[in-house]
Amino acid sequence: MSIKVRNLTKIFDEIKVLDDISFDVADGETLAVVGFSGSGKSTVLKLICGLIEKDAGEIITSEGDIAMVFQYSALFDSLNVADNISFALRERRDLRNKYSEEDLKEIVSQKLELVGLGGIERKFPSELSGGMQKRVSFARAIVTEPKTILYDEPTAGLDPISSTLIEDYIVRLQQETNASSIVVTHQMSTITRTANRLIMLYNGKIVFEGTPEEMLRADTPYTKQFVTASLEGPMHMVS
Repeated sequence: MSIKVRNLTKIFDEIKVLDDISFDVADGETLAVVGFSGSGKSTVLKLICGLIEKDAGEIITSEGDIAMVFQYSALFDSLNVADNISFALRERRDLRNKYSEEDLKEIVSQKLELVGLGGIERKFPSELSGGMQKRVSFARAIVTEPKTILYDEPTAGLDPISSTLIEDYIVRLQQETNASSIVVTHQMSTITRTANRLIMLYNGKIVFEGTPEEMLRADTPYTKQFVTASLEGPMHMVS
């Protein structure tokens, strides 16, 4: 397994946002983490990549880099596309002397081609659409050849066509890199187009685990409410 999570607990202000949850992500698999806003989806990603500390439990990941694609791209406004993508290769202590300038240009070009954005190396984030910024953030995430890629709401703020394009690139990157991926989302199209399996969170617990097809067929109050986006059901939005 690329990722093993066992009995993971996280508490904020005496509230158990995650309450003793366990799940696995296999090598090359894409797992969607779904649920209503405030269900702890993004907290799972932050714990796995070490941005915050867990209160209990165990997280085991494969050796190699873990890449994070943030919800709103998080590109450096003052750097052009090439410098954004190559940032880790230039600044990380273990990588900064590994590549020549020609190597960096070639790597940046390859990653941009992979996300369908060849030839924009000199542009700045302000010159790009939201969907293009998101794809540049994908290129930046895979520049270190990570074994695990974490996506936090990858289609947030995008129109339906741009969302479909981003979903296609999530699938393509999984196929090209064979990285294990976790996609945090509440969008049905992202779940059905990108995920091999999913877990649904509510009230700190996993209330459903299975494939997208199984979720659509499942006769449970949680899956029915989520799929139909109904206000009626066991799940209530966190205020």
